Amino acid sequence: MKQGDDGKSLIKMLQILTAAFMLSGSSASWAEKAIKIGTLFPLTTTAGQQCRAAVETAAEIINSKYEGIDVPLADKAGLLDGYRIVLVHADHKNNPELGKSEAERLFDKEGVYALIGCYNNEVTKRASFVAERKKKIFLCGSSDAVNLTRRGFRYFFRIAATNETESAEFVEMINWLNKTENADLQTVGFIYGNDGFGKNAAEEGEFKVVADIPFNPGSADIGNQVRMLMAKKPDIVFAACPGADYALWVRTMKQMNWLPKAVLNYSSGYQDALIAKELGADAEGFMGSAAYSPDVAPLMPSVKAVERIFKSKSDSAVQFDSSSIQEAVALFVLAQAIETAGDLDTEKVAEALRIHEWESPLSIGGKVAFATGGQNIRAKHVITQMQGGKYKRIYPSDLTDTSVIFPMKPWNRR
Repeated sequence: MKQGDDGKSLIKMLQILTAAFMLSGSSASWAEKAIKIGTLFPLTTTAGQQCRAAVETAAEIINSKYEGIDVPLADKAGLLDGYRIVLVHADHKNNPELGKSEAERLFDKEGVYALIGCYNNEVTKRASFVAERKKKIFLCGSSDAVNLTRRGFRYFFRIAATNETESAEFVEMINWLNKTENADLQTVGFIYGNDGFGKNAAEEGEFKVVADIPFNPGSADIGNQVRMLMAKKPDIVFAACPGADYALWVRTMKQMNWLPKAVLNYSSGYQDALIAKELGADAEGFMGSAAYSPDVAPLMPSVKAVERIFKSKSDSAVQFDSSSIQEAVALFVLAQAIETAGDLDTEKVAEALRIHEWESPLSIGGKVAFATGGQNIRAKHVITQMQGGKYKRIYPSDLTDTSVIFPMKPWNRR
């Protein structure tokens, strides 16, 4: 090789190295503009996958500029003049101990700024303790055990109403039925998954409680529990049956050819539209509280455009439900707090979450505001009833779109 060729080769090598250095610098700059948010859901379940898709939907809207979508931050791309949200997903498989270890991994190994989750109350309890110990923000979308916001935590914020709030709504509903339908509802039976959610829900209520029956979530057979419930003959049942447990409970009652006069479900498997579709006519007449259901959408005009994006990230036939939409709200609220704080200092963002009221067009109340302990005091429900395969709004009266069917139709008349 000639000396001139050596010089040209050296120049070319220097050009390559310079370009590589510039690209490396560009990548570092991009990384500095990323806000890593961890999500922790039961991804082996449909509910967990829906929650993940909902948070992904919120992140896409925040990161991109969307015209015509009336939700916070849709009119600009990113946060703090160029930061983008990057989601890091983890699967807790409905295992509280795994949820705790995954929360630690997300903070320590993945370096996430905050966590959103966890759908399951016991997992949320463990994972949020990790965040509190590390002084990191934890946004809880849908877990609703009342004790989660009674721990005096400073970095925990919950979007959903508590099951204590739901119980109060149910009592109002019973009083209303007694007044308007001459229902003569006097006794209540509880059946619930034997976890933090069910235990707290079972403590509430003002009517005579004649049955208090727990079961282990994920059981293959709850026949004994349903027989115990039947034996006490409650006028109305308050049920806290998550996921597939709800379908098992309904089918077991059908096998035993028994129904109370009415059933009110806490945020649970009742809200899962796929489970309701699977149950078909067997789901008719059951009632429950909802922060959202497809038939609540007319009260929330912004949902339709957001749901189109959500469907592109999940099964196109799946719609938002109470749990998934509240996980999306959690990220929108966190993003607003970051923007309001003006930087990523955790203390500033947490303080912003505590003192400000946030716009939330994906919530029935339209606003989110947190009390001491992290509870959203603007959380609001509507009580729905499954009629003709749809969730129909029946209470309170200012939010209704149809009349209640009472009492429940016997199994042989469906």
